[in-house]
Amino acid sequence: RYAAIGQSPLTCWTLTQRDQLQAKIGLPSYVGMRNWKPFIADALSEMKADHIERAIVICMAPQNSRTSVGLYRAALGGENSQPFAIDFIESWHNHPLLVRAFGEKLQSSWQTACRELGLKIPVIFTAHSVPQRTITEGDPYERQAKETARLVAQQTGLGESDWVFAFQSQGMSGGEWLGPTVEDTISGLRARGNSGVFIQPIGFVCDHVEVLYDIDIGFKRFAAQQGMRLWRADSLNDSAILTAALADLVKSRLP
Repeated sequence: RYAAIGQSPLTCWTLTQRDQLQAKIGLPSYVGMRNWKPFIADALSEMKADHIERAIVICMAPQNSRTSVGLYRAALGGENSQPFAIDFIESWHNHPLLVRAFGEKLQSSWQTACRELGLKIPVIFTAHSVPQRTITEGDPYERQAKETARLVAQQTGLGESDWVFAFQSQGMSGGEWLGPTVEDTISGLRARGNSGVFIQPIGFVCDHVEVLYDIDIGFKRFAAQQGMRLWRADSLNDSAILTAALADLVKSRLP
């Protein structure tokens, strides 16, 4: 999948988002990742060297799940494990500026797609799937993901019949994963006579493999096999509204 898209721009976009946030709030900002450089441990070491006394931490996954946000929080270490205080923002899935940022990307691209097809195209809001057992055990992720979708739909004036929700990129580990899948949802829309579909991811804030491969290659190919065209909203990437959302999150935690 990485070979098919060239390389993942995730790190570059995240660093750009950091730079834009830092310029807007005038406070030192850092990036730490779990699976690639700069690692969370590297960011923590840099913060210690800079004599940081308090850190406001934002996970760039707006909806909270123990399988995503929870793992990032755990990577920071336990309470009092760092020489500075940590204020961890648990979720920001319903922040008005995040909703507006997604809404603006959706509005322009969806209207263009509808004009190209000459018909109103149904929208599939998507978020990354998680193991079903995490939801059964009380994880808020499914509820928060669907709330983000509902708010973005309202922001853009979509009616209840104009959109559906699906979970994408199910994992390979044992056990049931949260659905419905995007493939099943596309098939269902085709069965109802639709010839096109528009995908709006609401769990990702920049381009990476789950967008550039799973949607742009995998789902587009699947839709074509059903005789359908597929469009996608642009990712937030360097969106000024996203930067404003992040800045507002930080300011809300300042003394």
